Order: sequence, then structure tokens, then C-alpha cells
Amino acid sequence: MTALTKSLLCVTGLPHAGSTILCELLGQHPKLYSPGDVSPLCPTLMGMRQQLSRDPLVLAQVERDGVEGHRRSRSAFQGFVNGWFDALPQPWVVDQHQNWMLQLQLLQLIDPHSRVLVCVRELGQVWGSIEEQYRRKLPLDFPNSFADLSPLDRAERLFGEGMVGEALRSLEAIQDHSAELQSRLYYVVFEHLISNPQEVIQDIYNWLALPAIAVDSQDSPISSAVNTLNSNTLHASLEAFSLHAVPPRIHKLIQGNFRWYYNLFYPGLLSGG
Repeated sequence: MTALTKSLLCVTGLPHAGSTILCELLGQHPKLYSPGDVSPLCPTLMGMRQQLSRDPLVLAQVERDGVEGHRRSRSAFQGFVNGWFDALPQPWVVDQHQNWMLQLQLLQLIDPHSRVLVCVRELGQVWGSIEEQYRRKLPLDFPNSFADLSPLDRAERLFGEGMVGEALRSLEAIQDHSAELQSRLYYVVFEHLISNPQEVIQDIYNWLALPAIAVDSQDSPISSAVNTLNSNTLHASLEAFSLHAVPPRIHKLIQGNFRWYYNLFYPGLLSGG
């Protein structure tokens, strides 16, 4: 049976919840390869699975011998992942994509020892971060052509059929997985990461059984895609972080629609009712 030559650490979670900052910090460890970019690996594996599932020859083989068909398919996925990371010297590789939340069972099949970091953030601040990014790009349309909507209507769309709502549905579905699978998840709270990056990163290193190192938040440039306050370095971004102002109607809408999320991650912030 094919075995992975690297250990997978997948990063996923909500948009604008610090995943890129997290990957930049993780990349300081000499045993971790973390490029800091969103990776095409997860959607590529999803496409492979869809192709196999539609191929009549593959389906015929599975019908004849399900055990052998399963073994071959699993080995094919593992061989592809091995080739993907073949040239890297580090034993751990960080792979960032939001869809890993939807592919936890496929990930477990490919690598039973994989680990997953799930980034979360107070939802009003997620909305504020997206709105702030939009205001900096006002000549351009909002994602999903939401530019002509009011802020409240944009919030309803973003947290409904938009990118935030889609991520929240994936996050809620995680709670239905087995306890064994969930034990391989680590939730990274954005506010903790920003206020105390050293503590959060060291705790992740401990969880991965990696030796501790000193994290230097002044020596890690971040991608311009990270929605922090006009900063070119991670250190400045962490220092510059401040709360976004969230209108009361939008705050009430978000909390009312996602009480399960606040109960899980921010129970102290729930309003009465």
C-alpha cells in the first residue's frame, strides 16, 4: 500500500479569519513547508474523485471487486499527493484551502494522520473586514455583483448564499463528523492569534509534536490579500489590528442567524433573547 511521504497540515475556515497570517507564521518552523498561498491541491483531488466516479471502467472494476477498487483509488490519490510535494525537504507540509472543511473524510482516507487547522473569527468582524476591503476597491464591483446593494442587504447575501454563508454551512457540518475525525481538528481563533501569536503558534507546534521555536512576528511579510490595516509586514499588521464598526442592525442579523456559531466559539458575546 502506498504511504504518504509527508505529513499534511491543512488550513481552512472562514474567509477573512487569519488563515494567511497563520500560514506565514507556521512557515517559520524549519520542519514545516508553508508557502502562505491558497493551494490548488484540494480542488484538484476533488476533480480527480469526480472523474473516477464518472468513469464506466472504474465503476465496472469497483462492481467486480470493491476492495481492490478502493485500494487502487486510495493509492492513486496518495501517489498524486506524494508527487505534488516530492521536492520538499520538510517532513510537514501546510496546504491552505477553504474546501478542506468539506473534504475531511477524503483527507482522512488519503492520510489518516493528517491534521487540520480551522480558522474562526467573530462574525461581525468578518463582515467588517470584507466591507473594508470593498471600500478600498470602490471602482470595482463587489464579489457576486453585490456592489449595488445596501450594507445590510450585502450582509444578508454574504451570510446567505455568499462566501461567508457557504463557509459557515461547511463549518456547521463538521460538528456531525465522528469524534475520532474531530480530534484531528484545531480551531484557531483570530482574536487569540492577533493578540498573542507566540502562544497560539507554540500551542499548534505542541499539538503537532514539533520542537518549540521562537516566532518572529517582525520577519514575515504577508500577502496583500490579507485584509489588515494597510500593512506590508506581519508585525505591523498585528500591531495595527483594530475592531471594525458594525451597525446594530447588521450585528443583530448575524447573531440571530448564527447563534450556533456564537454558542460554540463566542458564547460570551451573545446578546439576550
